[in-house]
Amino acid sequence: MPGDRWLRRLALVLDAPAGLLVEAAGRSRHHGPVGAGGSRSRSALLALAQRWVADPYAPLLVAPAAHRSAPAGAPGRSDPGGPAGPGELAELRRLDDLTGGADLALAAAYRLRRAARALAGAGPAERRRLLRVLAETAQLAGWLHADAGDPTAGLDAYRLGLRAAAAAGDPALAGHVLGSASHLLAGAGDPEGALLLARTAYAGARRSAGPGLRALLLHRVALAAALGGRARAARQALDAARRTAGAVEPGAEPAWLYWLDDTELAAMTGRALVALGRPRPALPLLRAARRGGRPRRTAVYGGWLARGLLQLGEVEQACAVAGAALLDAVRAGSARAATPLVELERRLAAHRTEPAVRRYAALLADARGFLPRGPVTAPSRPPAPGRRGGTAGVAGATRRPGGGTRPTPTG
Repeated sequence: MPGDRWLRRLALVLDAPAGLLVEAAGRSRHHGPVGAGGSRSRSALLALAQRWVADPYAPLLVAPAAHRSAPAGAPGRSDPGGPAGPGELAELRRLDDLTGGADLALAAAYRLRRAARALAGAGPAERRRLLRVLAETAQLAGWLHADAGDPTAGLDAYRLGLRAAAAAGDPALAGHVLGSASHLLAGAGDPEGALLLARTAYAGARRSAGPGLRALLLHRVALAAALGGRARAARQALDAARRTAGAVEPGAEPAWLYWLDDTELAAMTGRALVALGRPRPALPLLRAARRGGRPRRTAVYGGWLARGLLQLGEVEQACAVAGAALLDAVRAGSARAATPLVELERRLAAHRTEPAVRRYAALLADARGFLPRGPVTAPSRPPAPGRRGGTAGVAGATRRPGGGTRPTPTG
């Protein structure tokens, strides 16, 4: 791995921003494709997924594994309380609509530890219900850890969620867990692993899943295939998802799919079309998804919209859309939303003499300090659910997990 001196020389030869090369080299030295230890977590999840698809009703979880599989950073064994109930999980999911993993990952880890402890002490009569609670909690925890910039903790939580869903005899929930893990790998630059998990999820869940979940899993397949350069497979998955989505009935899907609506499905289609290099039909689908008041969704699909505009040569519009999406990513505290917007700077390198590109680069440089960075760490005592405190000395700041702060954006 070249040092900083050679990276500056390479930047001249490659006609690329030196800061991007330095940042990429730092990630490569310390993290690998999905974070420190991420390759081991990835391999373990892929192996478990293959066992599950061979027999979706296989008992993959035993009670002692609940304690061993709880994610690092979760509160210890002395924590009181039972597992989160449906109302508590629903509240956390809806908080996730408004803010990101940087603020919520520790709350999810706390609830996951509670669910694991409750299962370890449960009798046979309660076990099946608690397994389903554990699986739903693990899926949400994995999603929030990934959104906080900690993919390794996310993969570990997904592995626990798959075990619990399989042991509960719920292939649909297990498929949703694997579909979420596929989305994590797709965002971490691992389209092959993402495609394998998405196909496994669909194969194992399609007989028991409703049309909404089947459409979602087909979109996971389409995105991973498009990112991996498998255009034919991506188009086939998109066509199948469109046909399946036509049979979705509002209110008929599980509670954990409350967020899946026509706008979201259309935006997923637009995202895959951009990944396939077909931006023109994607633009109206992505523009519609930017309305609705959800900052992370606005940021995520704004990033894909900017990428599509750039493919069409609309550099100034792409920078304007990306700048607005970047502010939404800061508001959301979401690494998932921020990563494509940081990566967009590399795509803009060929146009860096244009004023709009320079303005976006300056905005990105200012925003970097407010974006999620790396894994969250647990404080010595878990925060009370729902409490968020101010930080003395920083006006408008909100406390982040681990004691850091994220100043509230203004304008």
